[in-house]
Order: sequence, then structure tokens, then C-alpha cells
Amino acid sequence: MTSADDRTPRSPASPPEAGLADLQAFAVELRRMNGEINRMTHGFAAHQHLHPTDVSALAAILDAPSPLTPGALREHLGLTSGAVTACLDRLERAGHIRRARESADRRVVHVHYEPSARTAARDFFMPLAEATTRARARFSEGELTTVLRFLAAMNEELAELPPARR
Repeated sequence: MTSADDRTPRSPASPPEAGLADLQAFAVELRRMNGEINRMTHGFAAHQHLHPTDVSALAAILDAPSPLTPGALREHLGLTSGAVTACLDRLERAGHIRRARESADRRVVHVHYEPSARTAARDFFMPLAEATTRARARFSEGELTTVLRFLAAMNEELAELPPARR
């Protein structure tokens, strides 16, 4: 059983509280960063006359090590087949992607990010790249390696969490 004293914040020098404060600080900063990236993503979506989900799909297509299928994209985004089809239709009409049947099995469709769309995204997100460059300049190579390890570990952990209940 915990007492009220166990829930009372301790001084920053107290080891148990330091761990909690660090966790809270991480949560706050990760939410802030997520909010800022969402703000930019929504701006790009509006600029391109897309839905923010379409931009999430574009990011997944861009970051995939090989061309995605609509089914893999559906799984990644947690959408229905119909929603992914509508998303891909919008992206294709807007010139951001193309769908191709490249395998011997003509039922398999792969989604590719169009080079001209990469240019539009690169131009829009250049301020983000510049901000990243300025932030990186504040850290040593060793620190950046640690930050990358942390972000990769966070993404691995988040990928293991079950999807939100509906």
C-alpha cells in the first residue's frame, strides 16, 4: 500500500524521483516534437490538398526498404482496405504515387513514390531539415549516436504495442 508520502514529489537529487522526472521530461518533449511534426504534416497535407492520413501513407511508402503493397500499407496504417484504396486513389490523382504490377503474379500491386512528388515534399519540408541540422550541430557525434539508438529503440517498442482499441 502506498502512502501519501510515497506520492509526494521528492527533491531532484533523490534517485527515485530523478528517474520519474526524466520519464516525464521525455514524455513532454516527445509529445511536443510529435505535435510540431504533426503541425508541419498537416500544413503539407493542406498545401497539397490531401488528408493527413495521405501524408502518413506517403511517409510509409518513402521509408519502406522496398515497394509496399496496398495490404502492407493497410497493416502499417491500421486502416481498412477501402480506406487504403481511397487514399492511394487520391495520392495517384495528385501525382504523388504510382501503382505497378511488377511481378509474375499480376494480382500483386506495388506502390512507388513519384520522383516529382519527392521534390515537392523536399521543398516543403526544407525548414524541418534545416532545423534538424541546427539541432544536430549542438551535439557531438557520440551523443547523436546515442540519440539515434534511443529513437530506434523507442520505435521498436512502439511497434510492439497493440493497436488502439476501437
